[in-house]
Amino acid sequence: MTDFADHIGLRVRFYDPLGTRYGFPTFPYRMAPTGLATRRQLRAAGLRPGGHDPVAQILWRRGKRVAYLYRLDCAKPKRTATPAQREAIAKALTARRTCRYCAQVKPYYIRRRYGCCFDCHEGDS
Repeated sequence: MTDFADHIGLRVRFYDPLGTRYGFPTFPYRMAPTGLATRRQLRAAGLRPGGHDPVAQILWRRGKRVAYLYRLDCAKPKRTATPAQREAIAKALTARRTCRYCAQVKPYYIRRRYGCCFDCHEGDS
């Protein structure tokens, strides 16, 4: 174990800040240093990694779960969609709710498996 883990009296399995054991700076769950954040934490703060690679990782659940950490000082604000992009997204979402047989716009997304709304699907059976 590292000197830090021995010093505080813990045997921390995934504490490897230098990356000697895991090849990448690694921290256990809830022990990431300040100044680093996961993608979800960045998103919640209105930020994105900004094209930078992760600088560390968090391991938990016996090493089966991993979350990559990014530097907060390199993060950039999230991009916002342009009006044209928003319009295209709205059209695509409407198309997912429009039945190809009866041409009605339904309040739910039509399953690709059926290719039609529930009313038209039941009528085919």
